[in-house]
Amino acid sequence: MIKKVDHIGIAVKSLENALPFYTEVLSLPLLKIEVVESQKVKVAFLQAGETKLELLEPVSEESTIAKFIEKRGEGIHHVALGVNSIEERIMELKEKGIRMIDESPRLGAGGAHIAFMHPKSSSGVLYELCEKKGLKG
Repeated sequence: MIKKVDHIGIAVKSLENALPFYTEVLSLPLLKIEVVESQKVKVAFLQAGETKLELLEPVSEESTIAKFIEKRGEGIHHVALGVNSIEERIMELKEKGIRMIDESPRLGAGGAHIAFMHPKSSSGVLYELCEKKGLKG
């Protein structure tokens, strides 16, 4: 069901302030920066071995990332699990009693299809299913 940990999402107040730690101190290559309008975030992807780190900066007070930072502060937001056939994975999880935030896949950063599990079904951890149909990485 799960191919790999695709990325770890990290909520930050400012990419400009956060990126030097990752690129200069940890020497991680910056892959790209993009704005995901539908989620009201600006994201930066960095390569960390086989996994990516996704820094998430809110671009609106209404974004879930802004609310997360306000409530919990900066830090790990979610773990994204790479899958094939995301629609089937959602169905399987629902059949196993897992509550989904996303009942069907939606478009995420980098053109990936994503769906989040509700953290109340996973011991408080926000997991994202991530399928990259025809995309690299």
